[in-house]
Amino acid sequence: MSKKKKEINDSLIEELSKQVLSGKPLLGEDGILNPLIRQVLEKSLEAELEEHLRIESEPGNRKNGKGRKNVLSSNGGLEIFTPRDRNGSFEPQLIKKRQRSINGGLDTKILSLYGKGMSYRDIQSHIKEMYDAEIYAG
Repeated sequence: MSKKKKEINDSLIEELSKQVLSGKPLLGEDGILNPLIRQVLEKSLEAELEEHLRIESEPGNRKNGKGRKNVLSSNGGLEIFTPRDRNGSFEPQLIKKRQRSINGGLDTKILSLYGKGMSYRDIQSHIKEMYDAEIYAG
């Protein structure tokens, strides 16, 4: 049985292409890849919380909104929204509590995949396999 893959929205690809043609940088704090990195991080953290809630033994624990977090990546600062659980027992592994830097981490891996010629679709598929997270532009 084959699974239907979600693709990154064509309008996102078109918008990124326009930004590249207009001279906007790929990398750096104002780079056009920062939104992609932010989305991958947030979706991966959501998948971690879903798994935590699925296997947790405490009844009644559930999602409890999101917190704002500023992290420093090799591309500059990123503001991400991290999910929380009601009991406060969720300990994310991708970006740990109180961790403020992801230098040399996931953002570099995502950009490395892109730099090696992987398409957005391939990166999306890879993240799906690693974190079971769907990544697409809405």
